[in-house]
Amino acid sequence: MSLLNDSFMYPSIRKAVNTITLPDCITNNLKPVYSQRPYQTEAFKRFIYHWEQDFDPPYHLLYNMATGSGKTLVMAGLILYLYEKGYRNFLFFVGSTTIIDKTKDNFVNPGALKYLFNQKIVIDGKEVHIKETDTFESADTENINIKFTTTHLLHSDLVRTKENSVTFEDFKDKQIVLIADEAHHLNSGTKKGDLFGSWEGTILELFGQNKKNILLEFTATLDFERKEIAKKYDDKVIYKYGLAQFREDKYSKEINLVRSLYDERERIVQALILNLYRQELANIHNINLKPVILFKAKKTIKESERNKTNFHALIEEMSPELIETIRKTSTVSIIQKAFSFFDANTISITELCKLIKWHFREENCMSANNDLEAELNQVRLNTLESENNPIRAIFAVQKLNEGWDVLNLFDIVRLYEGQNSGGSSKTAGATTLSEAQLIGRGARYFPFAIETTQNKFTRKYDHDPFNDLKILEELYYHTKEDSRYISELKKALIASGIYEDDEGTVFKELKLKQAFKESEIYNKRPIISNRNIPGNKKTARVLTDLDIYKKNHKHFLASGASTVSHAFDDNIEEEIKLIHSEKNLKFSDIPRHIIRSDFISDASYLGNLQITFVSVNNSTAAITNDDYMHCICELLKVIEGALKSDHSEYGCSEFVIQLIRNVIKDKTLKIPKNSEREDGQEDFLRDKNWYPYTANYGTSEEKAFVRFFARTVEGLQNTFKDIVLIRNERAISISDTSGRTFEPDFILLMTRKTDELNYQVFIEPKGDHLIQTDKWKEKLLLDFMDKREKLRIQNQDHLLMGAPFYNEQHENEFARKFEEALTAY
Repeated sequence: MSLLNDSFMYPSIRKAVNTITLPDCITNNLKPVYSQRPYQTEAFKRFIYHWEQDFDPPYHLLYNMATGSGKTLVMAGLILYLYEKGYRNFLFFVGSTTIIDKTKDNFVNPGALKYLFNQKIVIDGKEVHIKETDTFESADTENINIKFTTTHLLHSDLVRTKENSVTFEDFKDKQIVLIADEAHHLNSGTKKGDLFGSWEGTILELFGQNKKNILLEFTATLDFERKEIAKKYDDKVIYKYGLAQFREDKYSKEINLVRSLYDERERIVQALILNLYRQELANIHNINLKPVILFKAKKTIKESERNKTNFHALIEEMSPELIETIRKTSTVSIIQKAFSFFDANTISITELCKLIKWHFREENCMSANNDLEAELNQVRLNTLESENNPIRAIFAVQKLNEGWDVLNLFDIVRLYEGQNSGGSSKTAGATTLSEAQLIGRGARYFPFAIETTQNKFTRKYDHDPFNDLKILEELYYHTKEDSRYISELKKALIASGIYEDDEGTVFKELKLKQAFKESEIYNKRPIISNRNIPGNKKTARVLTDLDIYKKNHKHFLASGASTVSHAFDDNIEEEIKLIHSEKNLKFSDIPRHIIRSDFISDASYLGNLQITFVSVNNSTAAITNDDYMHCICELLKVIEGALKSDHSEYGCSEFVIQLIRNVIKDKTLKIPKNSEREDGQEDFLRDKNWYPYTANYGTSEEKAFVRFFARTVEGLQNTFKDIVLIRNERAISISDTSGRTFEPDFILLMTRKTDELNYQVFIEPKGDHLIQTDKWKEKLLLDFMDKREKLRIQNQDHLLMGAPFYNEQHENEFARKFEEALTAY
């Protein structure tokens, strides 16, 4: 689609991008809670790569990133990077004032819940402030100046100049970074084939005022099917990260459509029951969650306000009898599961009724359509996750379809019936598309974790569909049963990438063989793992542990030695003979007026650290104050880098010992229909006593490994007994020293016959396309292989090991290394 975007697919460029390290100006100044996700890091690296390789402003780029993927964080990081590169003035514009107000909080209000930066921003050793400005004439040259406006107002200001508004003249002598959010609104001129007089034409004219200007566009929605749009952005798309990939990477909630023959009142009560179920379930797992419901009207504000009035009347009339009716008549499995949970936790129907009345009283409900209280509403809508925000229910028509950022929305109730008009057999109507977009916004994931090994920002229970906590990873859309409408909505959701129809999946039962369940291995043998833990930041290491103490730091002094050659001649005209001289000097020997710090001069810290000054033509005899200063600054940066490389938000724990029976259990798996995983190798594995499960619903590479092991096990039996190859379906995870965690696909257990030494080996099959991406996982496995940790557990010795990645194309190499590892101890 885009030549610029496609260029990143070339292996050489991908390799170059992967080697880029994010600069301190980004990593040190974004709020730590917003740790960069892999795709956001990729977004930064792609920009940095282009800047370093072929930057030639004016620069016009597009980030086509999914709703909820954190485009604003990418904007914030790029602002910091471009400040370091000399830019001071930033113009942010978008289609509506609603989004402007939210973004101002994100960028310039340190007290806001979703402020994106550290409380103190430091770039190149000096504090930098972010200031809002009306015109760039009043902006200063030391800080980040941002003007926030709407596209409409910016267009109006520029074509009809008035006091305190920007003019084209403001841009002629200043290099400006223009940031367009929801940029799909900027293409009206392109669609018409005429930019004159359009908002788009105004922005492009503004962009062209200074040859060093940069225009960065961000949108989740762009119609690349239109030839004129595809042509406009052909060389401008720097990164495309769509909703389908966002969902596949597990950063979104899953979508469930609840269709019932209930009327409006009963549909509402069902949603209220689920809302309370989520809250109580979260409470018992110590998750701080206040789930929110959105009640959606079809067309008019008047209709939405009537819905709100009817809702309050329903809450007033709420009774145990009405709730009991839902219990007796609902055939929705999750509703029945909710009632079972209430029973198990002694929450009676009467108590449930009281809770609904309390949480959904009128002051806890709001209309998103009331322009008279727009400012107050905006604050409430954008802080719904806050403990101080009491709102539990929202009534709306269309105002939340764009720019709304909410994580704790779990139910949307459609308070109207029938199919929307305007669709066809192939396309969904505009109203249905709007509903699909709203569902996409509601699908933003609410972060939580039960175990320290879990990533709180991604779904955890896709492969455990009957886990109670899975409902905290799901958005329910409640609607009246209508096959034509549901079919149209599904098409819109599937096309957006946020929804996968259950018709495309199959549930598979993964069961342990009865003989294994009854075995001594299953009931008495331990299984070993480790996990990541917060706070293991290693900042207390002594400085002498750093590499800079193992070898002198060399500082090359400036020299006038030069050589000359013709630009088009390979022959060097004149060769200079360079005579190197070197001089060692301790930090404590550097003149006091240069260092002025005990940290540098004291032998307990850096005082004994030695520097080797290198020069040509014996100039070390005259080291200047500037030389000392440059050398110290250079070395301090090296030390800073060394400390940061050893600093992580997480570390790994000591080993965790559990009985196999408490970890390895029967499971139900959700698998894409007709995928390679659907074949479970049941016939092949039925008589394999060394394989405890009845099936292996793995990838083709994982199945290939099991076949390889079947050919290998006979040789192992000469040396080992009690051989068990366990398929690890997210039961056991391991972590590296940085706290990165993954679940190896297989765990091999066996006991050496000669001395009863128990082996536990982590094994991970890996396809060609993932070997480089997951290199850190192989390093962790190889670390286990090299260390060969030996533990004494219940008067028995256990040897913990890893193995290199198994790859079918390199099977013989794996076999050789695997055998060497097993026989090396």
